[in-house]
Amino acid sequence: MDASTLLLPCSDGAVAGAVDYRGRPASRSGTGRWSAAMFVLGVEIAERFAYHGVSANLISYLTGPLGESTAGAAAAINAWSGVATMLPLLMACVADAWLGRYRTIVLASLLFVVSMGMLTVSTLPVFNHDGCSYHSKSLACSPSPVQVAVFYVSLYLVALAEAGHKPCAQAFGADQFDQHDPKESVSRSSFFNWWYFGMCSGTAVTTMVSSYIQDNVGWGLGFGIPCLVMVFALLAFLLGTRSYRYYTSTESSPFARLARAFVALIRGTKSSQCDSSLATDDDAHREEVKGVLRLFPIWATCIIYAVIFSQSSTFFTKQAATLDRRIGSTLRVPPAALQTFISLTIMAFIPIYDRAFVPAARRFTRLSSGITMLQRIGTGLVLAMVAMVVAALVEMRRLGVARDAGLVDQPKAALPMTLWWMLPQYVLFGLSDVFAMIGLQEFFYDQVPDALRSLGLAFFLSIFGVGHFLSSFLISAIDGATKKSGASWFSNNLNRAHLDYFYWLLAGLCAVELAAFVVVSRVYVYKKRASHDNGDVM
Repeated sequence: MDASTLLLPCSDGAVAGAVDYRGRPASRSGTGRWSAAMFVLGVEIAERFAYHGVSANLISYLTGPLGESTAGAAAAINAWSGVATMLPLLMACVADAWLGRYRTIVLASLLFVVSMGMLTVSTLPVFNHDGCSYHSKSLACSPSPVQVAVFYVSLYLVALAEAGHKPCAQAFGADQFDQHDPKESVSRSSFFNWWYFGMCSGTAVTTMVSSYIQDNVGWGLGFGIPCLVMVFALLAFLLGTRSYRYYTSTESSPFARLARAFVALIRGTKSSQCDSSLATDDDAHREEVKGVLRLFPIWATCIIYAVIFSQSSTFFTKQAATLDRRIGSTLRVPPAALQTFISLTIMAFIPIYDRAFVPAARRFTRLSSGITMLQRIGTGLVLAMVAMVVAALVEMRRLGVARDAGLVDQPKAALPMTLWWMLPQYVLFGLSDVFAMIGLQEFFYDQVPDALRSLGLAFFLSIFGVGHFLSSFLISAIDGATKKSGASWFSNNLNRAHLDYFYWLLAGLCAVELAAFVVVSRVYVYKKRASHDNGDVM
């Protein structure tokens, strides 16, 4: 694919800057648009199905068949999630510099198939010490070191595959629409709405289906089905190869540009005598790095939100497993399935936010967006704090029910407390995401310097990467400290644990973070808007 081809003038039937799979100027009528974007959307939904087929119920597998402690499993999951969230920064550089988005998606999809296949193999009875087989609820068979090693290697390969998909799939899908064409530009905006809807629907379906199979049929099938889904999605994605539009960036990497900006800032502190042209470049670079550094206070005051975000797939699931999960006389809701309500809340509330909340707020604020980006993020932080308060109150009630029922020392017995007591905290998590999660994406995309705009996603993801790592550290530190003074807050017997203390701690930290966020928000000055006609969505 010759870069010079991309610089050819655009004819009436070709898309400027784009080529087809043979490296020729891309035909507007024969490539791209919805017919091509649907293939990309399909592989992304399958990727969500595969990734959440592992992550949603991972706490149950680690504390069940692998026999890990509750605190150890939660810390391990947070560390793995942190790696999966931070690696996309590296993979984005690899894709931009060498592989390109299409090849990265193909390789990441293949890696998903391989890693999910390895996870499926790791559940086979041959890996157990005595060759027996186990159900998800049985601890009769202890895992061998080989099984544990194969499982964790596979798990981190899933994180690597996720890292390849995350920065490339959405951008490649958006590439199928020409932002300079009025009709395709409208379709491109619609594509992002459907993209988020597809992500949420894929997450909701896999959380329900996979967790039910894993809890009631077996882990091998629970890991195997997402693997097969990924195989068929990859084949479908490859079928669309001839219809895609491909772009090759001719600009330097934003990471390299940021590094040059830091060098210019250091150089400026050491010497003021230099060539005028060099001085001009250095001034521009210094302004860019200053533009990045001024975002740091907002970044730092959202870390606890990311810590709270990581609890829904760990301790919430373990709590749900102790409650009465019956619907009717036969159906038992899988504990991890409650996470579905986060996605369902997001899917239901986004249209309400866009069609009702924004117009109503616009009447008072006179802002086209209804509220500012920082006000939106702050609202999400408030909702996250309320969610932890509700979670703490529900956990206090659960512990009270266990004491009143005389089931404190029977951790496997279902408590006489319905599962739906936990529903409000999941709904609040979903509402918080609509405000804070989407608000953070918009803020870090909009407020970074124009030349470094593709770094916006990197800054956004790094909040959650650091949050996952901090959550892992907090759990390990608190577990070690509370064990010395008596029972651990994260005891394997949750009826003797104190998750309510942990939730109160997170709510308190979030309150402190919110106060700091309000302070830095009040002094923050938004970047002056300029024309972004050539801005890239990513």
